[in-house]
Amino acid sequence: MKTLTLLSIGIILLLSCVQANNNKEQKTDKNLKSKIIVQSPSIIELNDTIFTFENCKSGNLPKNWAQYATGRGKNTEWKIIDDKGNKVLAQLSKNNPNYHFNDVVFNGFEAKNIELSVKLKGFQGKMDRGGGFIWRFKDADNYYVVRANPLEDNVVLYKVKNGKRSDLPILGKGRTYGVDVEKLGNDWNVLKLKVVDDLFTVYLNGKELFKVKDQTFTEAGKIGLWTKADAVSYFDDFKVKILK
Repeated sequence: MKTLTLLSIGIILLLSCVQANNNKEQKTDKNLKSKIIVQSPSIIELNDTIFTFENCKSGNLPKNWAQYATGRGKNTEWKIIDDKGNKVLAQLSKNNPNYHFNDVVFNGFEAKNIELSVKLKGFQGKMDRGGGFIWRFKDADNYYVVRANPLEDNVVLYKVKNGKRSDLPILGKGRTYGVDVEKLGNDWNVLKLKVVDDLFTVYLNGKELFKVKDQTFTEAGKIGLWTKADAVSYFDDFKVKILK
């Protein structure tokens, strides 16, 4: 059973233009199965896998990913683009109102406990810039998100429940609206998140920032990326590790 599960995961990741750092072999279409479903993500044992997006076609959303909009605006535009010779996943829509969230999620599996890291660059935006992770995503109105914002130079963790976003209190500090960080600028920063049951630990550029405990969404859900309002943001090297 475990062998079949791992094979299915490998196929799913291949379909999303992913490059795994522990598997350099090229797979062909004859290895693909017509039905790929992971019913029990709790039994997955998977080494770090990185979505590099290098094998994805520019101008398209990667296969097995889906985009959504939360809030007032309707325009969301996630595409693969070339950034100085490097392919990245970018959110390009810049005409959205302030209370609008751009969501993109990977449909390959659902997970409860995970480690996520990503390189992100806030390229443009007057109301908002930057972005972050989505996890335990149920639909466009229900999920967790943590984001880094270069316009405010802070990192904040929220829940989005029934379409309403609210920041969550930090362990040992209370409701502080996240934490202020050193100037993020307009270059790459690395955001990391570790999720174990109801405990969420957030890191930025290799440094632990804070912890949050919450039990709003306790079941496995999809993972993805997020920006707000008019933020044009780039994402690369999206690393996923599923924990037991």
